[in-house]
This record gives sequence, structure tokens and C-alpha cells, in this order.
Amino acid sequence: QVQLVESGGGSVRPGGSLRLSCIASGFTFSRYPMRWYRQAPGKERELVAGISILGTDYADSAKGRFAISRDDAKSTVYLQMNDLRPDDTAVYYCKAELNRGDYWGQGIQVTVSS
Repeated sequence: QVQLVESGGGSVRPGGSLRLSCIASGFTFSRYPMRWYRQAPGKERELVAGISILGTDYADSAKGRFAISRDDAKSTVYLQMNDLRPDDTAVYYCKAELNRGDYWGQGIQVTVSS
């Protein structure tokens, strides 16, 4: 079955960096788009970044600070987050967009606070 497991979250001070990882299994990873979303308390889940054969795309809030990448040999998608701000605090989720439907990871907390 499809599984997505995020790691790399935690607490950092404003201006700090984190790298999130999402290890996938149960499907041919290299064939499908992968995306990172986040959900802050009291807010709707929002797209942060995506990567596919067409390239990468970012939310305006992530442009210039975040970078999405993938290692198909490791079935892993990454989100490098730099210059983190308090409003980046959220639970971050990875998503696989398969032909049979979308699959989500369990989410991982990122907290940015001084």
C-alpha cells in the first residue's frame, strides 16, 4: 500500500532553516508529481511547493526561501526551508498525486518562534 512518511520537522528560531523529507513506498515514485502542503492552526491547508516532470512550482510565500527537490533512487522528496518566519509555523504534509488518487503523509510539525 502507499505510504508517505515525513521527517525533519521541529522548532527553530526566525531566520533558521529546516529540511523536510518524505519517504514514499508502494508506488513507482519517479512517475508521479509530489507536493508539500501546510496547515496552520485555524487555517485551511495550503500548497507550498510541487515537483513533477514539468518542473517545480511554489506558493508566493515560499518563493526565494524554500526549495523542493526529489531523489527518485531513494523515493524521497525534500523541502529545504530557509529564512523561516513565525508565519511558517504549521503542520507540513507531503502528497503523492497518483493515477488512482491522492495520498497524504501523516504530517510533521514545524514551529518557528523566538
